[in-house]
Amino acid sequence: MSMANKIPRVPVREQDPQRRATNFEEVCYGYDTEEAQTEASRCLHCKHPRCVEACPVNIRIPDFIAALHEGDPARAAAIIGEDSSLPSVCGRVCPQETQCEGACILGIKGEPVAIGKLERYVGDWQLEHAAEPVRTAPRNGHRVAVVGSGPAGLACASDLAKMGYEVKIFEALHKVGGVLVYGIPEFRLPKERIVAREIEAVRALGVEFETDVIVGRTVTVDSLLDDEGFEAVFIGSGAGLPRFMGIAGENLNGVVSANEFLTRTNLMHAYDPAYDTPIQVGRRVVVVGGGNVAMDAVRTAKRLGAEATIVYRRSEKELPARAEEVHHARMEGIEFRMLTNPVEVLGDEKGWVRGIRCVEMELGEPDASGRRAPVPKAGSEFELACDVVVMALGTSPNPLLAATTAGLATDRRGCISADAAGATTRAGVFAGGDAVTGAATVILAMGAGRAAAKAIDGYIRSLAQ
Repeated sequence: MSMANKIPRVPVREQDPQRRATNFEEVCYGYDTEEAQTEASRCLHCKHPRCVEACPVNIRIPDFIAALHEGDPARAAAIIGEDSSLPSVCGRVCPQETQCEGACILGIKGEPVAIGKLERYVGDWQLEHAAEPVRTAPRNGHRVAVVGSGPAGLACASDLAKMGYEVKIFEALHKVGGVLVYGIPEFRLPKERIVAREIEAVRALGVEFETDVIVGRTVTVDSLLDDEGFEAVFIGSGAGLPRFMGIAGENLNGVVSANEFLTRTNLMHAYDPAYDTPIQVGRRVVVVGGGNVAMDAVRTAKRLGAEATIVYRRSEKELPARAEEVHHARMEGIEFRMLTNPVEVLGDEKGWVRGIRCVEMELGEPDASGRRAPVPKAGSEFELACDVVVMALGTSPNPLLAATTAGLATDRRGCISADAAGATTRAGVFAGGDAVTGAATVILAMGAGRAAAKAIDGYIRSLAQ
């Protein structure tokens, strides 16, 4: 057994739970240099690194960790930069426990290497030490349009710019970053300190951004191809259309989607008294759902001063949210009502929410997802008092793009049909990320954007022949 196995995983310093439950500052402080180098020394540098295979963009993880251990963060950053344009973001929000760290050999009998925290350290080091700008190929005279400035669009645009393409990103909102700015809270992902600076690195490659452009209204995919001189279009417009339960009372005042609740807070700064963004919180907030978005919404509600509760129809074991987010939520005083399902939202005589009627559930046989299906317990109905109900039940893509683009096929969920390389049913139009898969992770969207960049390069080269 090597010494590396005997060194315990270096714990990460965090803001005190009682204090952080009242502010929007980042929860996790990350590693300092000494901690990062100690953690890097735990890597076994496996001959066939399973962590690389488990990473959706196949970052050369043992190589960047070795560089870090040798005291060369610049080389570590260059290695990560070959495969990822958003290391500070991914180091914070990737579900490493089910990807790279989940595959780490050390995790079989002990704790895996903290790959995410090391990636974050390297990304943040790079932001602080103006690393040399990435070299791009000479401009090749070809133009590509990218729809959406979230992780898929940024990754696709970065890779194309490095190949020499002139790339323009069209963003529907007034601020660039997609889900990174409207969806993920400040306490998990600082906007100015991290997101804005990673986006500036994309801009430094020569990528142009145009905000307040709704493709499908302001312009169309057809007009970009036919009138504006773009030879290909990549659609990375995400999945911003919220789902609701379809139960009685969902139209009452005080019922909102997690998307709206988080957008008001994150993008429109509702938590900051200097802004006049209205947000309804009340004394008690119930968030329905068990994914990462539900955790983001319930922890945001707590910080806005409410008693905040998660209601989820399965047991804790089936919670799809990251274990780290559930742990943080519990430490912050979030109440969890497991095996509980709302059947009706209750209102007062003025049309405002006063509570939800729920039913207790029990787990039956596994369903198509492999998780045990929840079934209602007879006679177990009860009421839960609240002022606001936030529905965090997943999202699907906005149907506008597909409806305004001839020849663009979608599946039954409204997701754009695309192959593994991102090619859609329409020549010259590529797609990736949540617009294709439905709501998923930042890193998977980034991987799809990179795959599409390669395919777009091949497509445009084939036109030239």
